[in-house]
Amino acid sequence: MPAPARPRRGAHRRRVVLLIGWLVAAGVLLTSSAARAETVQVVALAQTVDQVLNNIRNWIMGILAGIAIVLFSIAGLRYLLASGDPGEIEKAKGAFKAGCIGFGLAALAPLVVEILKGIVGGV
Repeated sequence: MPAPARPRRGAHRRRVVLLIGWLVAAGVLLTSSAARAETVQVVALAQTVDQVLNNIRNWIMGILAGIAIVLFSIAGLRYLLASGDPGEIEKAKGAFKAGCIGFGLAALAPLVVEILKGIVGGV
C-alpha cells in the first residue's frame, strides 16, 4: 500500500506568509485608527434615575436579543448538519427553544424596568 502523499512544502510556506501578511495588515489598520482617536472624558450621561433604568433596559434587551440570534444561528446550523441524526436534531430544537426564550426575556425587559422604577421611586 503506498504511503499517503505529503503536501508540498512550498504551499505550506505560502499559507504561513499569507497569514502573517493578514495579521500585519490587521495590526496596522487597528493601531493607525486608534492613534488618531481623541480622548474624551465623560463623567455621567444620565441625569436622572429614570434615564439610568432606561439605559439598563436598552442594554438588557440588546444583549438578550444578540444571544438569541446566536442561538438561532447555532440551531439552524445544527439542523442543517444533522443529516438525519435524531440526537443532533434534538440538540438543534433545544437551541431553537433557548433562542425563543431569549427573545421572550428581551421582550419582558421593559416590564422588569418598570417594576424597578416602582421600587426605586422613578417616575
